[in-house]
Amino acid sequence: MRASSGADFALSTTGIAGPDGGTPQKPVGLAYIALSYAGGEAVHELRLVGNRERIRNLGVLEALDMLRRQMENSKNNTCK
Repeated sequence: MRASSGADFALSTTGIAGPDGGTPQKPVGLAYIALSYAGGEAVHELRLVGNRERIRNLGVLEALDMLRRQMENSKNNTCK
């Protein structure tokens, strides 16, 4: 997606926010964040706790923080 759109970054999330849908292998609160950037890609697995709204909000905050950190890292590496 990143390469075909010409974007510098691509960010995606998926998970089980509940209250239903969890299994012993994939419990409510399990979430994944993936980030693609020019230098590679990263995937983080999260185990979040709370109700549906809290799990979704925490996932969004983690995803945006992951993007922010990579953008700062990319900026620092190109501004030498």
